[in-house]
Amino acid sequence: MARIPKELVDHIIQTADIVEVVGDFVQLKRKGQNLWAPCPFHNEKSPSFSVNPAKSLYKCFGCGKAGGVVQFVMDVEGTSYVEALKYLAKKYAIEIQEEEKTPQQQLEQNERDSQFIVSDFAKSHYHRLLLNSEEGMSIGYGYLKERGLNLSTIQTFELGYSLDSWDDLMKTAETAGYQKKYLEKTGLIVTKTDDQGHDTGRRYDRFRGRVMFPIHNISGRVVGFGARTLKRDDKMAKYLNSPESDIYHKSDVLYGLFQARQAIRTQEVCYLVEGYLDVLSLYQGGIKNVVASSGTSLTEGQIRLIKRYSDNVTVLYDGDAAGIKASLRGTDLLLEGGLNVRVVLFPDGDDPDSYIRKVGDQRFTEYIETKSQDFISFKTTLVAREASNDPVKKAEAIRDVLHSIAKVPDAIKRQVFLQQTSGTFGIDEQVLITEYNKLVKSPAKAAGGGNAGNYGSGAGSANTGFPPSNRSTPPAVARPLSDEEEAEMLMYGGAEAAAEIQAGNAFSGAVAKSNAEEEEETPDMLKVCEREVLRLLVLYAGREVDPEISVAAYLIGQLGENPLQTPLYAEMWEICRQELLAGRFPEARLLAQNERADIRNLITDLATERYEISPNWRTKEIYVFNEVDLPKLACDNAVLRLNKVHVQRELDQCLERLRHPLEDAEMFEILGDIKRLKELDNELGALLGTVVGRSA
Repeated sequence: MARIPKELVDHIIQTADIVEVVGDFVQLKRKGQNLWAPCPFHNEKSPSFSVNPAKSLYKCFGCGKAGGVVQFVMDVEGTSYVEALKYLAKKYAIEIQEEEKTPQQQLEQNERDSQFIVSDFAKSHYHRLLLNSEEGMSIGYGYLKERGLNLSTIQTFELGYSLDSWDDLMKTAETAGYQKKYLEKTGLIVTKTDDQGHDTGRRYDRFRGRVMFPIHNISGRVVGFGARTLKRDDKMAKYLNSPESDIYHKSDVLYGLFQARQAIRTQEVCYLVEGYLDVLSLYQGGIKNVVASSGTSLTEGQIRLIKRYSDNVTVLYDGDAAGIKASLRGTDLLLEGGLNVRVVLFPDGDDPDSYIRKVGDQRFTEYIETKSQDFISFKTTLVAREASNDPVKKAEAIRDVLHSIAKVPDAIKRQVFLQQTSGTFGIDEQVLITEYNKLVKSPAKAAGGGNAGNYGSGAGSANTGFPPSNRSTPPAVARPLSDEEEAEMLMYGGAEAAAEIQAGNAFSGAVAKSNAEEEEETPDMLKVCEREVLRLLVLYAGREVDPEISVAAYLIGQLGENPLQTPLYAEMWEICRQELLAGRFPEARLLAQNERADIRNLITDLATERYEISPNWRTKEIYVFNEVDLPKLACDNAVLRLNKVHVQRELDQCLERLRHPLEDAEMFEILGDIKRLKELDNELGALLGTVVGRSA
C-alpha cells in the first residue's frame, strides 16, 4: 500500500488548525487557556470536551476520547489514519502525492478504484430509474411508498430500481465507457455458462426487476447491493445480494452504518436489526442509530465496526420463536466482543418495520425503551420457560446460559449474571459456580476462546488469584486507580490519599487479573514513575533547564538509552531519543499524530489535564509549584523518584531471596547488598525531600 511521505504528513499536521477542524462539528467557547464544548461523541449537559490550541490536542473528560487533529477526524468521521490525512489535506488545499507504488500495487489500486467507480455508476443509474422511469415509478417507487417510505429517506439511502431487462445496466454502462470486466468483478453482471461450466460468451444483468438497496462502506462509497424482487414467484429468492468482491466483504459491512455512525456516537447505543426495511423505517421514524446485519450471521468484523462507535448494542428481535433461537448464537458473539448487549422482543408476527408502521414513531420509541432488557436475563427467562417441566432440558438450558455468561469479558458482570441465573432457575448459586468452573476449564472452552475467569469456592465469591483461605466471605478488592489518579496521588497527595481513594472504592466480589497477566504487568509504582518522566519529556522537550540544555537532553542524558521497562513507554522513549538525535525536539503536537493508535493515545493522555490553576490563587499570593516555570526541579524530582523505585525493587528481590535456604556465603553477600541498597534508598529519600522542599 502506497504511503504519504512523512514530510507531507508533517506539513498537513502543522497546517491544520485543531480549533478550525473541531469547530466544524461543535461550537467551542474559550475558558482559560483551552476551549470547551459539549462532546460530539456522547450526550452530556455540561461541556467536558476540551481543546488545547497550543498543543493541538483534544480530550473529553467524560467519555475519554482524546488525540490530535488527525485522531479527531478519525473519531468523528470513522475513517482510517490515511483517510483522515486526506480529509485535512482537502480542507487546507494541500495536494497529496503518495510515494510511488510498485507496478503490482498500482495495478491492485487501479482494480479497486475501477470497481468503486462502476458501483457508483450503477447506484446512480438505479436511483435515476426509480425516480424518472415509468417502470421504476410505478413498480419500485410505488412499492417503497406502500411501505411508508418518503422521498427524503429514499434519497438519503440512495435507493433505486433495476429494470426488468436482461441487459439494461450492461448496455448503459458500456455506452458510458465503462469496461465490462469491472461490471463482472463487482457481480453487477453475470457470465452465462453451459452444463460443463464453460463460458458461453453471454453476459446479463444480475439484478432485474428489483428494488435496489446500495450498501455503503464506512466512508460512504458503494461496495455492493441488496435487491428485493416484487414478483410473486416461489422459485425466485426474495432478496438477492452482490457476491464477494475486492471491494465488498459482507462480513465487514453493516447496512446503514454510514448514515447511522454519528447518531450511534451521540446516543451511545446501536440498534441492531435484520433487514434493510427495518433500518429504513426506524431511521425515518427518528431512530437514526440503527444498522442491519442484512440477514447474515453476525461476524467479528461487524462487531468491531459497532464497537468503534459504541460499547452498547440493543438487538431488536422479530416476534418469531425460530428466528430468535437462530439469533441467540450471534448475540453470544456480541458479548464475547465486549459489548453491553440488551434485547427488545416484538409481539409475535411483528418485526421492527411492521411494528413501527402499526403503532407510529412515538409509541415505537416508548416500546423499545420500556421493553429493553439485558441479554443474559432475556435468554435465561426464555430457555427456563421452555424447559420448566423437563429436568433434562432444564440442565441443558442452564449449561447453554453458562456458555453465554462465559463469553462476557467483564468479571463483575459475570458474577451478577450468575446470581440472576441462580434466581431464575431456582438453583443454588454455588452449584452454578461449580458448573461454570468446569465449563471454562474444559477443552471445548479452551478451543472456543473467551476471557472468562474461574470463580472461587465460596458462594458468589470470585477467585482472586491467591490460595484459598478459611474466611467465610471473600476479601474486598479495591478498584485499581487509573494511571492519572496514581500519578496525581504520588506527586501531590501522598500515599495516604491514594489509600483513601482505594478504600472508598472497594468492591467485594471484584475479580483480580489472572496470574499470567500479573506476571506480565509492570509493578504499579514503577509504571507511575516512568510515566511521569515520559510526561515531562513530551510536554517540555524544548524548554531549558539550564542555559542551552533542554529538558529532553537533560532527561535523556540523566537516564540513558533504555531506562523504562513498561513496553509502550520504552518505545515512546526511543522515539523521543531518535527525534533528539536527528536535531528535533520531540514535541507532543507532532508525536500525537503517529500512525499507531496506542502511541497517539499515550501522548494525548500525557499532554492533557482536566483542571487549570485559577489566576485568583496568584493574586492571593498563594504559591503553587509550577513545573512550567521550574522544569529542572520537576525533572530532578521525577528522576529521583524513578531511581528510588528501582532501588526499592532490588531491596524486595533481595529480601525474597532470603526466604529460601541459602549457603552462608550467599546469605552474607545478600545481607551486604541489602545494607548497601538501604543506604542508597535513604540517600535518595534525603535528596528527594530536599528537591521537593526547595523554595522558589
